[in-house]
Amino acid sequence: MRRLFGLALFATMMVCGFVAQAEETEYDPAKVSESLKAIFQLGSTKTKQSLNENTVTLISGTIGGTYVQFGADLASVLDDGNKLRVLPIVGRGSVQSVADILFLHGVDLGIVRSDTLDYLEKKGFAKDIKKQFAYVTKLYNEEMHVIAQKSIHELKDLDGKIVSVDLPNGGTFITATVVFERLGIKPKFVYVEQRIALEKMRAGEIDAVVAVGGKPYKSVSTFKDDRFHLVPVEYAKPLQDDYLPASLSAKDYPNLVSDQERVDTIAVPAVLAAYNWAPNTERYRKLVLFVDAFFTKFPTFQNPPFHPKWKEVSLSAPLPDWQRLPVAKQWLDRHGIEAVARNRFEAFLQQSPAAGKLQSDAERQALFTQVQTWEAERNAKAQARPAERR
Repeated sequence: MRRLFGLALFATMMVCGFVAQAEETEYDPAKVSESLKAIFQLGSTKTKQSLNENTVTLISGTIGGTYVQFGADLASVLDDGNKLRVLPIVGRGSVQSVADILFLHGVDLGIVRSDTLDYLEKKGFAKDIKKQFAYVTKLYNEEMHVIAQKSIHELKDLDGKIVSVDLPNGGTFITATVVFERLGIKPKFVYVEQRIALEKMRAGEIDAVVAVGGKPYKSVSTFKDDRFHLVPVEYAKPLQDDYLPASLSAKDYPNLVSDQERVDTIAVPAVLAAYNWAPNTERYRKLVLFVDAFFTKFPTFQNPPFHPKWKEVSLSAPLPDWQRLPVAKQWLDRHGIEAVARNRFEAFLQQSPAAGKLQSDAERQALFTQVQTWEAERNAKAQARPAERR
């Protein structure tokens, strides 16, 4: 009997010991995670307010595209507890993003293509639409990829052929429409999501697939079939007002470009844009938080593991016919970034014989933008070298 009593007492003490140990090691949700804290305080007006007041929502792009990766990078670097949270949302493409920035509740920012707004205005879909937008910064140039069988040697070979230009909500649809129209080429457009379109092309149902996005573009870089290649896009006169020359190499797409080969193409700027909120509004206050954090931490983006296209971004690069978000311009002015770059550029022009060949302000501005991109890439490489040596 005594033995049974002793075992019972020992068992009771063990249970009490485990409970005490559990109590000692149990974490306070408030100390572990702000998210857990919010859940445990569900229904609190203060919690709801703190979750919403400093969250900035960003419409990015479709799955597999560069916009989505940029959105993820921004959230990774800029998130700062309840002080600032960047919430990227997978979008449907540049056209839809324009509509989302204008009309979707809670959307603060979006990544769109510069030619999208031009197209909407020129085609009469929206009058003076640029006045409703302000840009934070030009991001990078997005290359036009045309994937087709090797029997297709140049763009005009696609006349009358079946060409997929992604879904009509996206910027690829806009860029492809403009390019083929200006070059007088009339393919038969079909609107198929790019990953599906590439498989249809492999099966012989489509003659070519157009994808416009920052290289290396994921859905293109993972496509492998020896029957296909990247078709060059000539930087023809009709395209030069709105597009820039670019090239694709085996380094970008080893499955589609042979060693030492370079495929010429065109590129269009991607833009981080916002609705043109008045400075005294709550929505503008959120943009102030975002811009200050983004511009201050910008050098971080130009090093691994972030997308290589960040190396092309120059915060001070201007966009013709666009108005910059006032807080972004004020930040740049306060730090003297554009002024320094412009002064170096003007000094270069004075010492260069090529300066005399620049006939217009537009030509000078185009060259200045190219110099800014080159400087951004050079600075990023310089910052990356110490890390590589470590």
